[in-house]
Amino acid sequence: QVQLVESGGGLVQPGGSLRLSCAGSGTIFTFNVMGWYRQAPGKERELVATITSGRVTNYAASVKGRFTISRDGAKNTVYLQMNSMKPEDTAVYYCSGSIGGYNYWGQGTQVTVSS
Repeated sequence: QVQLVESGGGLVQPGGSLRLSCAGSGTIFTFNVMGWYRQAPGKERELVATITSGRVTNYAASVKGRFTISRDGAKNTVYLQMNSMKPEDTAVYYCSGSIGGYNYWGQGTQVTVSS
């Protein structure tokens, strides 16, 4: 059974940094695309960033220049380094990974940016 498990969420002050990790397991295959999405209260889930197995990245305009996505292909692990964080970054962050056209999701980790 394929699983994605996030870690690293928490409370951070505006302007601070946080690093999220997501470890995939239960498959011998490498995820084609891994990414991070987020969902704030009362809003729809939105793309934050994605990275392909070839290390091609894509970012939402709202996080470009502040967040960096990276991955360890050998471990099916993806990271999200978040810098210069803002209150509007507050959300539940979900990890995703796709294999063979099917998208898997983690359970989510809460990130709160507040003073």
